[in-house]
Amino acid sequence: MATALDAESLTLLEDTLRKTMLATSGPALDAALTDLGWAEMLTDIPELAVPLVFRLLGETGSHASVLVDVVLHATGNTIGDTVELPLPYAGNTWVVWDRISAETTEPTLGGLPLRREEEGYPIRVAEARIAVAWWLVGSARAMLSLARRHALDRVQFGKPIASFQAVRHRLAETLVAVEGAEATLILPGAANPDLTALLAKAAAGKAALTAARHCQQVLGGIGFTEEHDLHRHVKRALVLDGLLGSSRELTKKAGAGLRARGSAPRLAQL
Repeated sequence: MATALDAESLTLLEDTLRKTMLATSGPALDAALTDLGWAEMLTDIPELAVPLVFRLLGETGSHASVLVDVVLHATGNTIGDTVELPLPYAGNTWVVWDRISAETTEPTLGGLPLRREEEGYPIRVAEARIAVAWWLVGSARAMLSLARRHALDRVQFGKPIASFQAVRHRLAETLVAVEGAEATLILPGAANPDLTALLAKAAAGKAALTAARHCQQVLGGIGFTEEHDLHRHVKRALVLDGLLGSSRELTKKAGAGLRARGSAPRLAQL
């Protein structure tokens, strides 16, 4: 695969991936992504493949075990391997993405085939945090889109509720949080990739939780029902925030590191 894609090819790839993710999820999506050349994309153009694939997972609400591939690739292992890889989770716990029995096992956390693990071992998580951060950004954008559409369609007192200041403030605050989180993911020339990934994951988690809170308020009662798609994105955001460290935990960890260091390192060469 070429190491770069022109704008037209990138748009075509995004359209193809979006249609595929809207049509399938889970192991079937794993197979579809394999056919689309996911392993080659991750190897040759990770700077394009990871943001694109994981953002779309969030926007479409689908899921695939590609996060395991990101960790495997970052540690020099074979992409697509079915090895059970413990991943750190909030509260000093561990989870495993169950690739082998995902077809027969009911998803346990946020609609994802994650199961609790008694213990784990240190792994490199910077690249995985970036991937999950893009997933969270995609989920946040999906929730914002649902709330925005409802605000434009829902009429009260003869006006769309989108014209009400309180509603507009909630949507605007959500957009600022999402845009800010995405900005941390595209910092040019990151000089400290581990810290940059940690802060990006924290920002994305906070943005997704902000989106869940404000969009639920905008949608009101309909947002609590199973008939509406919001609850799926909210559950997914809550689980993804905890995966590889919650936004609260990572913020505290970053602060403790800065206090111990006594100075703030340059995160990007601007």
